Amino acid sequence: MIKELHFELTEFQARLAAVKKEMTHRGIDILILSEPPNQNYLTGYNAYSFYTPQIVIVAHDHEEPIWVGRFMDRVSASMTTYLAEDNIRAYPDTYVQSTTLSAYDFMADIVKEVGGEKARIGVEMGGYYYPARGHADLTRALPNAEFVDADLLVGWIRLVKSPAEVAIMRQAGQLADVAMKRVIDTVQAGVRECDIAAAIYHQQVSGTNEFGGDYPCCPPDLCVGERSIAPHAAWTDDPLPDSIVVNLELSGCRHRYQVNLARTIVVGKPSPSFQDLSEIAVEALNVGLEAVRPGRTCSEVDSEFRKALARHGIEKESRIGYPTGIGFPPASGERTASIRKADETVLKPGMVFHMMPGLWLGNVGITITQSFAVSDTGFEPLTTTPRKLFVK
Repeated sequence: MIKELHFELTEFQARLAAVKKEMTHRGIDILILSEPPNQNYLTGYNAYSFYTPQIVIVAHDHEEPIWVGRFMDRVSASMTTYLAEDNIRAYPDTYVQSTTLSAYDFMADIVKEVGGEKARIGVEMGGYYYPARGHADLTRALPNAEFVDADLLVGWIRLVKSPAEVAIMRQAGQLADVAMKRVIDTVQAGVRECDIAAAIYHQQVSGTNEFGGDYPCCPPDLCVGERSIAPHAAWTDDPLPDSIVVNLELSGCRHRYQVNLARTIVVGKPSPSFQDLSEIAVEALNVGLEAVRPGRTCSEVDSEFRKALARHGIEKESRIGYPTGIGFPPASGERTASIRKADETVLKPGMVFHMMPGLWLGNVGITITQSFAVSDTGFEPLTTTPRKLFVK
């Protein structure tokens, strides 16, 4: 069977060692990971199977993690992970969407195998894929264990990417660039919004001549006309009129690593005030980017951006950046650091952020952004689409 691994075994081993070190620091004996990005990070596992219960178990005295999921997805675990077959476990289909059986009972038995019956067990309480019923079933099946919240334990380790990870994210950035170029070429009066969305999806997956893309974590935000003041609007099947503002955020996804990119496109001639706003947005974005360097905090970068905006009498309420990396639905952003006031996370080489200083000001919205990796001396742009307003 061909293995579909995108990293050397030594990299997976280093990740696991870092996680076990943090488990020791927190006094956690066994870690149960329910979040697909964390499962991917530690094992390489990649399949669209996370709509059914699925976990990875990390135990101090067990050399490898243990993947546990649905029986028909065992083959994907064999194909996409480095795990020995003994560490790939699968529950029968009778557990799937059953009103009487719980897959978490099956999982609890495996936790007992690795000494978890009376252990201190960490679980991802804030995760997207750890349901309340699953937690109730696990705690019922392991009544003598102590459960503690280990949400983001792996997330904070993932925040600093290895050189191999950054290399993949450079490719994801290229995918975002070609998708944005496709949109810029497609947008014109008379084109339906849904056809723009279709072009995005096609290009995201088709990719470049050298490599293709994966399915994105989330749909593109295609915010047109009156919906341009809504950051996360959906498209319609309406044709574009002769004069309209299109705010678009899309992404490139390569081996599950995602890089985001947003631009504003105007059909027709923009008003002088909107043109001025675009220049202010780019100015503040560039000031924020130039503030990035190792040793600075997220808060300090945010402060420089806000000073640039304040010179023009503009304030922005929301954060201006978030980290990205391995992404699965429903969201691309990692839930750790944010570039915003009072976030004292210190920037380190290998961190990757989407600086997203979109401005939504009453009756007008504009989105011009930049994804970057923190380098040894500053920032490395991961996309090359010009930071400007596009006019068609």
